[in-house]
Amino acid sequence: MSSYRSHKEKTLLEQVERALTPEEESALFTPAGYGFREAEKGGYSNYSYWQSTFRAFFKNRVAVFLLLVMAALLLFTVVQPYLPGQRDPNLIYDNPLNGLPLRNQQPNGEFWFGTNSIGQDLWARIWAGTRTSLFIGFVVAGVEALLGILAGMLWGYVRRVEFLFTELYNILDNLPQTLVLVLFSLILKPSIQTMVLAMCMTGWIQMARFVRNQIVILRDRDYNLASRCLGTSTWRILFKNLLPYLVSVIMLRVALAIPAAIGNEVFITYIGLGLSVETPSLGNLVNDGRKVMMQAGLRYQLLYPTLILSFVTIAFYLIGNAFSDAADPKNHLQ
Repeated sequence: MSSYRSHKEKTLLEQVERALTPEEESALFTPAGYGFREAEKGGYSNYSYWQSTFRAFFKNRVAVFLLLVMAALLLFTVVQPYLPGQRDPNLIYDNPLNGLPLRNQQPNGEFWFGTNSIGQDLWARIWAGTRTSLFIGFVVAGVEALLGILAGMLWGYVRRVEFLFTELYNILDNLPQTLVLVLFSLILKPSIQTMVLAMCMTGWIQMARFVRNQIVILRDRDYNLASRCLGTSTWRILFKNLLPYLVSVIMLRVALAIPAAIGNEVFITYIGLGLSVETPSLGNLVNDGRKVMMQAGLRYQLLYPTLILSFVTIAFYLIGNAFSDAADPKNHLQ
């Protein structure tokens, strides 16, 4: 029995040690293949990042109230020209008795916000100006966010383009935005397009620098190194591993970029280089109100646009802060 077992084991050992043919190898082994979704698949969890974010945000009653008021304001600025009984913001209204312009009329039943120094309806001009300024703010903030986030993620993660973006930042960051606004207004025709172009030219680089600094902090953490070892693509690492950690700070900066763009429009109009008087804006209205602010009976011309400008600035700041806190993954821990 002992000799038989030794002989049998020797025979099996010889068969194992014998070189296999390619056909035998293909029959014994099957390539498993690779899929990045399977490689990153973990245990099941019913956690949802966005559900958790909105749940935390809606717990802030002040922010929710301001968000509802801001949404109502945006909706009203869009539909206001189509409501019945609305006036042309650029039309000068005359007194039917003597044919003279109805200048500096106090707020009354006919002119809810009164008239300005040449007889235009302030109610229509304020909402038209709010519509123009918000449009500028949203477009500038959107362009800055899109270019800044994409450039910042590449700048911070792809080391080969770091030198290019660094030199570009050094050039654009040394151009004061106020000077760029003034030069564009002098060289090109003052318009909404000119103002948006001037603000976007240098505004996005600050967002890119901020995102880049955040990416540098996160890029070499263990879960990103593990994703690279698993063969995960660069774009998937950027948008799945890194971007969720930046949503909170990015939303705050975007929310602040909107009133900042409106403030730039107000400033450039205040110094006389902004939009023409035919294009109502909060900057034009504040500038017109400033001229008559020393007359007690005419201060309403400065009060109404200033109140709207202040509300927009404060609301976006508080909403941005609340959403930033809600979107922070550190606050999602149960």
